[in-house]
Amino acid sequence: ALIPSAVLVPLVDRPGGMTVILTQRADTLPDHAGQISFPGGRVEPDDQGPEATALRETQEEIGLDPSFIQVVGRMADYETGSGFCIVPVVALVREGFSLTPEPAEVAEVFEVPLAFVLDAANHVRESALFRGVQRHFFVLPYQDRRIWGATAGLLVQLAHRLGAV
Repeated sequence: ALIPSAVLVPLVDRPGGMTVILTQRADTLPDHAGQISFPGGRVEPDDQGPEATALRETQEEIGLDPSFIQVVGRMADYETGSGFCIVPVVALVREGFSLTPEPAEVAEVFEVPLAFVLDAANHVRESALFRGVQRHFFVLPYQDRRIWGATAGLLVQLAHRLGAV
């Protein structure tokens, strides 16, 4: 059975153009250490739906106050090879927020221009052997970062949803 989880896809309207908030996970985490991800995590029994999970996890991981967040919808569920069913919750984030990353979970928080995400030239297809199965996945190489796996897949899904690809 897949583990139910939710992530926030936080879009910030900056003067220079819209951006997407991403995190680099701490190297000490047992799962997906050091990888680039959206804020989010497993659904807890007290969560009142995926939106509640995404908002709770975002506040816990990066300290983003929910009063700055306006949920605008969901994208299609995303099943990972590592056993998660992720509900991506798309939200607009109002400027003026401050972030306080939880160091045990998050090494860094950064923003990627949405224009970069929407450009299909940045959607690189790669493959690798994972648990004996050849897997195909997207990579979005941004500056000195390698955004791949579920995060890249969700960014490509976002680009398709917005009609850019």
